Formats: sequence, structure tokens, C-alpha cells
Amino acid sequence: MLRRQALALGSVLLGACTLGGWTVFRQKQTPPLLLSARDDSDGNHFAVGYRLDGRQVFATQVGQRCHDIVNHPDLPLALFVARRPGTESYLLDVRDGRLLQTITSAPNRHFYGHAVIHKGGDWLYATENDTTDPGRGLLGVYRFIDERLVRSTEMPTHGVGPHQVSWMPDGETLVVANGGIRTEAESRVDMNLNAMQPSLVLMRRDGMLLSKETLSQPMNSIRHLAIASDGTLVSGQQFMGDRQTTADLLAIKRPGMPFVAFPVGESQLQAMNHYSASVAIHSGLRLVAMSAPRGNRLFIWDLDSGEVRLDAPLADCAGIGAVADGFVATSGQGRCRFYDCRQPQIVATPLQLPAGLWDNHLHMV
Repeated sequence: MLRRQALALGSVLLGACTLGGWTVFRQKQTPPLLLSARDDSDGNHFAVGYRLDGRQVFATQVGQRCHDIVNHPDLPLALFVARRPGTESYLLDVRDGRLLQTITSAPNRHFYGHAVIHKGGDWLYATENDTTDPGRGLLGVYRFIDERLVRSTEMPTHGVGPHQVSWMPDGETLVVANGGIRTEAESRVDMNLNAMQPSLVLMRRDGMLLSKETLSQPMNSIRHLAIASDGTLVSGQQFMGDRQTTADLLAIKRPGMPFVAFPVGESQLQAMNHYSASVAIHSGLRLVAMSAPRGNRLFIWDLDSGEVRLDAPLADCAGIGAVADGFVATSGQGRCRFYDCRQPQIVATPLQLPAGLWDNHLHMV
């Protein structure tokens, strides 16, 4: 089953691309590559790449803990982005894990864990914090020059504490989840919980604001994003308010419609323990999946009807990624799993990947 899945997902790159004099051919037979950040039992940080059949491609030790990963559309490069409030992100060759460049944040700036690369392959946008005006959200704009990233400029995210940034399907419109939380330099301390300003922003690549929407609960921090091929957008939240309050931890914005709560059941919301980690959409199967590590639960819903397709235990569930026949999920404490979603009854299969110590995100290449 996984072999068929890998073959279906592996695409042929007709022709070749070059990197430092090397020629790269993406083979049709190559299983998909899972990229993630992972620690070892001693607390050392690694950028890792594994095939879904369990083969390790690389495990590169890095100086700071990473969060999300973004790959180049044409070259065998991936940026492992520093976890908030990290100041180093790492550009790796995904063929062997060679560290090609350490990108250090600009003075009075730090990374917020996420970035995107434009479809043309020349520009990268990373969410950052202005530590001289704590919480002022920025996108650091970097250009690929000779296969290295050079900071070019920055632009505001029209909000406070930006976390994930993504593309709309047109590949030109940026979506930013402004978490609404101020963060001081070199700290993960939340400074403004009584005056949070979370927002979902759509903006052009030149920085022009297109729209800015909020949810009904101001202490509900908008954090993570997933976008379907038709432009349906979902976000995962982390609620910073009273533990007795029920919060909408999944929200949706359908094309041409306002940004609203996704219809999640009360018992499920309570099981999430006010915290979602990763959210992913499978456009072909019209499904949305979300991990809730503090509740040790993984959820899958029908994207259109809101029907619950899966509500399953998974200890410290972390990253989620869509693959050909369903989703792959990692765990901070247990086994990684593949969820086959082709039939009404979703079937979970343990993967031959290392157990535990995975970060909250994964990226499939």
C-alpha cells in the first residue's frame, strides 16, 4: 500500500536542475521524502530527512531548534526555519543533508518558525519579529543569489506576532496568521495576553493589504494554516484564555466567504486542551486533519460537510502532511503513522520511522 502511495506521489522531473555543478534527476521510483526537525534524547537539534519506508536520508545537527520547513520549487534545497525566537535558519541540500548556509536574522529581528518560497524560485518570505517594537509583525524578504539566501528587505504583516505564512493558489497572494501575541527579544514569554490582536491577513507580495479578519475570541491565537487547491483556507488556533472557556481551535475561510469557526463538536474542542499544533488539507480527498498534542488526539474531518472522519488517540501528535492516499503524522512520544483515507473507515498503519522527539511540523517533498 505504501509502495503504491509512494509511486503515485513521486513525480517525474523532465530534464535536470543543477546545484553547485551537480545534476539532479528526480526519479519516478523515488518514495516521497519527509522533512522535519527532531531532537535526540540529549536535547541536540537535528534537521532530518526520511523516506516513508523508514530509510534515513540525512540527520544534520544544527545549532538551534527548527520548526517548519519549506523546499525550493526547482532545486534540491530546503530551508529549516528557526523556532520562535530563534535567530538561525538552515539551508540544506535535501539529497544528503549538507548544510549549505546558516541564515542569521537581521539585527533586532528573530524568526517566527515559518517561511514560503515564491513559485518562481527567486524569493523567500519569512515571518519575523521586530524586537525594538515587540510584536510588530514582519515578513523578511530574501532573494536566492547563486543558490544562497540574501536578505533584501522587509514588510509589515499588518498585525502582531505573525506565525505561519502561506500562498493562496494563485501563487501571488500571501496569507499570514498573525498570532496576536507580543514576544520580547530572546524570549517565549507572552507579553500582552489581555490585549491580544490575532488576525488572518491576505496581502500582495508587494506588501499591500487585501483583507484582515478576526475570530470572535481575542485570546484565540491564530497560528497555523492549510490551503486547498480551490482556495479554501483553514487555520489552527491556540487559546490563551481561561482553561474553563471553550475556544474554536479550527476555523475556515471558503472562497468569497468570511473567516468563521469550523463546526467542531464540543467534546472534541474540550479534548484538544486549548492547543492545536499542525493542520493539513488533502485537496483530492477533501479532508482536513489537525493534531492536538496536549490532548494526545488526531482529528480528520470532511472539509465540505464538517463530518468527523477520525478522532483517534496519538500520544503527543505533532506534524501532519498530506500524501497520495491520506495523511502522515509524527509524534513527540510515540510511533509515526500513515492514515489511509480512501475508504469510509480510515485505517492507521505504523511507519518504520524513529519514534518520538519529532517537532510539530513535517513537510513532504
